[in-house]
Amino acid sequence: MGRQYFGTDGIRGLVGQAPITADFVLKLGWAAGKVFGATAKGRKLILVGKDTRVSGYMFESALQAGIIAAGVDVGLLGPMPTPAIAYLSRTFRAQAGIVISASHNPFDDNGIKFFGSDGYKLSDDLEAQIEHHLDLPMETGLSERLGRAHRIADAAGRYIEFCKSTVPSGFNLDGLKVVVDCANGATYHVAPDVLRELGARVVPMADEPDGLNINAACGSTHPAALTAEVVRQGADLGIAFDGDGDRVVLVDHLGNLVDGDEILFIIARHRHGNGQGCNGVVGTLMSNHGLQLAFDGLAIPFERARVGDRYVIEAMRNNGWKLGGESSGHIVCGDLTSTGDGIVAALQVLRAMRECGKSLAELTAEMAKLPQVMINVRMREKAAVDELPEIRAAVADAERALAGRGRVLLRPSGTEPVIRVMVEGVDAEQVGELARRVAGVVEKVLS
Repeated sequence: MGRQYFGTDGIRGLVGQAPITADFVLKLGWAAGKVFGATAKGRKLILVGKDTRVSGYMFESALQAGIIAAGVDVGLLGPMPTPAIAYLSRTFRAQAGIVISASHNPFDDNGIKFFGSDGYKLSDDLEAQIEHHLDLPMETGLSERLGRAHRIADAAGRYIEFCKSTVPSGFNLDGLKVVVDCANGATYHVAPDVLRELGARVVPMADEPDGLNINAACGSTHPAALTAEVVRQGADLGIAFDGDGDRVVLVDHLGNLVDGDEILFIIARHRHGNGQGCNGVVGTLMSNHGLQLAFDGLAIPFERARVGDRYVIEAMRNNGWKLGGESSGHIVCGDLTSTGDGIVAALQVLRAMRECGKSLAELTAEMAKLPQVMINVRMREKAAVDELPEIRAAVADAERALAGRGRVLLRPSGTEPVIRVMVEGVDAEQVGELARRVAGVVEKVLS
């Protein structure tokens, strides 16, 4: 069975346009309830959490009704980071966890993504089973067989304690001043508390969600405000999450951005040198070549997966490796959790800083990134751009200009209607010019 609705990270789109409508999400809740309820041996339970988008209220109610109609209980978590829902799905022994979120996208988008009882994203087979049930007539069970709903009041406290458990007992952040940008999203009420309880002086920002301001000029995709605030406050570092808390980027005390590649390097190098060990790391096709060179120097195996945390995790599990991530800030510490977790990743960097006695800037300086430029080109409809002659010719010309000292990558986004044009090389000016040239051709052809 093929997949019509599921993309690389669940189902996502503009609110009010198919499939992100109340009636579809109602049916989706029922379909998920039927699939997961059929595998339950005892209590049937699905957890539902969301980020802070105004449309989350509508979709939470629709999912709840559909799941209950399928005869499955619902545990409502309210606004919680995506990785928290993965964690709580395991600890509650639920059949699944459902997240209502469009991650780093603006407020007028939304989406639905799933975790299984093990806290991992669903297999293609399970997603296909849900899609199969979407094609069946929706039937409501007898009243005595309907599910029930309840709110889980201590969800935030449970997750805060889990995050703190990912660093050693006795670890503290005393004397450290940290600016925390919560993207007006799902981390607004947990991330600052985690850091405060570990002893940091926390300066929160973008922590007053109103349903419309999630990811708006803030968070990991818009770190300019955080950079300015770190410098203004004289803070030791800044931490920025995206709207659902599964991504993180950092800012050092000088105001320099530290992206996912650099975070991945810092964690891996610290583990490699402190006895924890690092038997290999998974990056993606977008990972900076400087990251690979740095791992080569440490004799740490490195492999590139397709873009998307599900593919990173798949490669990690296939290799038996415990660390992987993306340039965007999805960092997966597989020995600690089952999915990308911005708070957990930030804590691992803070641990490296403390135990190495170095600032974030000093740790970052140990990896040399190659100049890399990425330009997003909007597209009206999906197209196999690498098969179009004019675009293939432009890519070939750019690769000849790089003369084997760089690479060109064109990749359709799995979550947005864009083609990502990435060029990487030794000379920053040349890289920028080639990226603009290729992106111009792609835009011309697609328009």
